[in-house]
Amino acid sequence: MLFNSWEFIILFTITSILYFNASYKLGVLLLLISSYAFYMYWRWDFAVIMLVVTLINYFSGIRIAKSKQHKVRQLWLFFALITSLLPLLYFKYANFFVANLNEILTVAGSIDTFSYFNLILPVGISFFTFQALSYTLDVYFGKTKVEKNIVRFGTFVAFFPQLVAGPIERSSNLLAQFKKKNVFNKSYFLEGSKLFIWGLFKKVVIADRLAIYVDGIYENPEIHSGPTLIVATLFFAFQIYCDFSGYSDMAIGTARILGFKLMQNFNLPYFASSISDFWKRWHISLSSWFGDYVYRPLGGSRVNYLKWLRNILIVFLVSGFWHGANWTFIIWGLLHAFFYFFESWGNLILEKLHLAKIKDTLVYRIFKIVSVFIAVCYAWIYFRSNSLSDAFLISNKLFSNWDAPFFFGSSTVSFVLSSFLILVLIIFQISQYYKFSSLYFSKPKSGWQLQFIWYLFLIFGISLFGLSSNSFIYFQF
Repeated sequence: MLFNSWEFIILFTITSILYFNASYKLGVLLLLISSYAFYMYWRWDFAVIMLVVTLINYFSGIRIAKSKQHKVRQLWLFFALITSLLPLLYFKYANFFVANLNEILTVAGSIDTFSYFNLILPVGISFFTFQALSYTLDVYFGKTKVEKNIVRFGTFVAFFPQLVAGPIERSSNLLAQFKKKNVFNKSYFLEGSKLFIWGLFKKVVIADRLAIYVDGIYENPEIHSGPTLIVATLFFAFQIYCDFSGYSDMAIGTARILGFKLMQNFNLPYFASSISDFWKRWHISLSSWFGDYVYRPLGGSRVNYLKWLRNILIVFLVSGFWHGANWTFIIWGLLHAFFYFFESWGNLILEKLHLAKIKDTLVYRIFKIVSVFIAVCYAWIYFRSNSLSDAFLISNKLFSNWDAPFFFGSSTVSFVLSSFLILVLIIFQISQYYKFSSLYFSKPKSGWQLQFIWYLFLIFGISLFGLSSNSFIYFQF
């Protein structure tokens, strides 16, 4: 069930009306039922996996909170981690390991290979698994109190606006919000609706239109010239941003209408002036998750330089592996680790040469923003490519065949429209950067008249140029 479907609109409308008119206990139960109905729309057995993960972490949290012995608490934590991650590892990575094992056997000269599993990846399994585990880890580290109400906890794990593609919420934020009754709020309704419309525009008008060109190029990279591959990669950078941030905006907007405030998941990432800054702006809920539960437990930056390099490498490796069972994602993660290291070394050189003040100049800042964007776009090649061989081919062809004809796709008009939409996005995000327009419920400097015209433009654009979307990119993760 997609946000841009009539099924979702009907479900959300009914849920909202009943929720605002129900008692507190009945309202939370209603949200839980609606969340499972939303998820079961894909397949009912997917909901069984989510229920199992929910129950594991619910009871583990209680046992951890009750246990006084450190070893007992550790055992319950390990139990929750292993049993929660097993379904994720099985559905997402089983065939990846089989493929690599078969490759090793083939190289070794064996004619016997293992058969692949017939698996369908449950939608959003990475998201609800990490969200449930964050609660158990927080209980273990004493960052949050144990939740004994199974309905509240189940709603926290399954909350339908952010269930299948985030943001990955923490119990300290979202779970706490289920402990009070929300009433209809006109301001929340307007805030949520505006953010939903902007997210929908980014998805069905920009991302889905860019996808047509990008998919056509990346499916057959061997027949295209360097300039065509460069433009396709730039288009993908904006496609994946509009696709994923569009979902996050719609999720946050939907929750806001119901009276809940989800965490900000994107903060103008292509305005980042460093790789570390980029990861503070892109998929913030996942970046902070890895920071809290992987990076800092390893020692974070409070260790010697070599161990810090190790910690960064581990985090980006895990991040790449989280995104998919393919070597392309692992290389993508490693590239970001390399960019991180290169940036760190560059800052050290500037300090040793007593040129650190140059970082405060406008020219240097613009240079860094452009450099980071180019680096991120290069890494997107590996993220988007169907295989490592395709990624290597594209990388090698970026600066070749420049005398070959440029490919505009199936329609020159569609290409020009896509380019214009990217320009509209950039102009609007510049206005957000300077706080002229609203960003995540912030109060804009512009008047309500200009905002009214802008959202009329978005609605008009959705009606006229919106495409029918089948899914979001991050549903596969």
